[in-house]
Amino acid sequence: MQYGNKAKVRATIYLPVEVLDEARDAAVHLAGYPARLTLTQLAENAFQAELRRLKALYNNGQDFPRRDEELRGGRPIAA
Repeated sequence: MQYGNKAKVRATIYLPVEVLDEARDAAVHLAGYPARLTLTQLAENAFQAELRRLKALYNNGQDFPRRDEELRGGRPIAA
């Protein structure tokens, strides 16, 4: 899937406090020249890198099929 400068949406996710604190520290430290990093950019980059890894590992490098319904909260589905 190609990612571009498309509209962004708000998403609520839960992260360990330590991970979010470290990400915020990095975003503040790298906010200026030359990186000009934001917390949103850091999260987007991390999601994209992990998606590439998961596609390569579990789906022959291909995009995952589109979902038929929205995600439901709760415990992960057992394999």
